[in-house]
Amino acid sequence: MAAFPHSPNQTFRRLRGRNSPAEFAAMVRRAAKEIGETVSCDARYIGRVESGEIRCPNYAYERVFLHMFPDRTLADLGFSPREAVRGRSAQRSAPFTHKESDVLRRAFMAGGSATVAAATLGFTLLGDARRTPSRAGESEAAAVEEAVRQIRLLDDRHGADALYRKAAEPLRTAYALLDAGATRQSTEDRLHAGAGELAISVGWLAHDSGRFDDARSHYAEALATARVAGDAGLEAHAFSNMAFLARDCGRPRESVRAAQAGRRAARSLGSPRLLSLLALREAGGWAGLADRKACEEALARAHTEFSRGAAAADPEWMSFFGEAELESLESRCWAALGEHARAARHARRAADLQDPHFARNVALYTAELADDLARAGAPDEAAWAGGRVLDLLTEVQSTRIQSMLAGTARVLVPHQRSPRVAAFLTRHAAV
Repeated sequence: MAAFPHSPNQTFRRLRGRNSPAEFAAMVRRAAKEIGETVSCDARYIGRVESGEIRCPNYAYERVFLHMFPDRTLADLGFSPREAVRGRSAQRSAPFTHKESDVLRRAFMAGGSATVAAATLGFTLLGDARRTPSRAGESEAAAVEEAVRQIRLLDDRHGADALYRKAAEPLRTAYALLDAGATRQSTEDRLHAGAGELAISVGWLAHDSGRFDDARSHYAEALATARVAGDAGLEAHAFSNMAFLARDCGRPRESVRAAQAGRRAARSLGSPRLLSLLALREAGGWAGLADRKACEEALARAHTEFSRGAAAADPEWMSFFGEAELESLESRCWAALGEHARAARHARRAADLQDPHFARNVALYTAELADDLARAGAPDEAAWAGGRVLDLLTEVQSTRIQSMLAGTARVLVPHQRSPRVAAFLTRHAAV
């Protein structure tokens, strides 16, 4: 069946009014919270809707949009009927019906068992039989892509520790679908891209929860998938995360090489923001090697590329990369070079700029700030920032953040005569 051409959704664009895409995305997230939904809406998603790329939203977004515009239907919002988008009638035996998809999605969001999570990734639900299909179709490819989005969304809210084990089974299912083959080449391409992105997402959960060997294995799996599929975007993503991991493992030269390889892969993709992120990864490696000149050159490239603004070619996974993340990554460079006061200024800007909706990143940037302040000789301020991180750790589970805060506590021990420092150390020890 021929693909439907993308027609701009002018109706939805008019509903946005004078709000910027980012402002409207924030309104969508607020509306979702009002009805107990969780969506990872950003400016990129709004752009995809308005361009017509998203012809019908998934069920979570459908509920949110109908809550925002209660007197309208999906058709009134400029969307196509779901049956038309799927290219099949409602009566045909699709692997995911409306009810099944919604139940499984909610089970995954609520932290259900790995078995239930795996079922959302391509297990056919016909009667009581649950099996990987002999040939994967569009529904299976879409399920893999949705699993990637859900993992990223949950990680933004809660950190990696509680998610890693649950995500391993869906990853195995995704690769089983690849082994089974697809009904058409376009579907197989989507499966390769989706499985690779899922491997990176699971690798990140391992990375953030301190399982570095597992993370390295998952990133390598994603890189191999990218090479087999000839997917330059996936390859650049894998190298970006490999550079990040190498930095955290104390292998700065490997970090530089991986970032440079990612830049070569990304060169033809038309995404300045991706090139900016890869330059920041390279800068972090140079900082770890104590090469200030090379670090500053990479930082300058990062700022130049970032200033070019967002582009249609920016990958969906880069929705996290805004000014706050740029400031955070630059702060890590200055910290590695021993300039902790300068690092603290960037970390403070990162924490101030970050949307509170992304609780994990707020906790991370604030932990970075606390550590920089402690090492820069501002123990009381560091203790205040550390206390804020402890508040956030009631909803965020991240071994990386906890380890960072433990290091800050050790630096502050000589200053425990300060009442504020003493209160922080007591509270940290209790946690």
